[in-house]
Amino acid sequence: MPTVAIVDGVKIQFYWDDHSPAHFHVEHGEYRAQIAIDSLSIINGYIPKAQYRKVVTWAKPRKSELLKAWIQCQSDLHPGSIG
Repeated sequence: MPTVAIVDGVKIQFYWDDHSPAHFHVEHGEYRAQIAIDSLSIINGYIPKAQYRKVVTWAKPRKSELLKAWIQCQSDLHPGSIG
């Protein structure tokens, strides 16, 4: 599972050939969640609100990059990093 970014200690990751809807995974300590790219809402799991807000603030201007990374992973291509 490639890590495309780390936002204030929260890993932003994608899984190869993952299920729809388009989403990314976040990991912070023992917390894990999946966040939908279109709505930036948590679709599975849990992450503390403070970290969730930081991830959403980071992800909003990068939605198109996140979607591109998700599509690349669906084709077994490495998504690279997202700044």
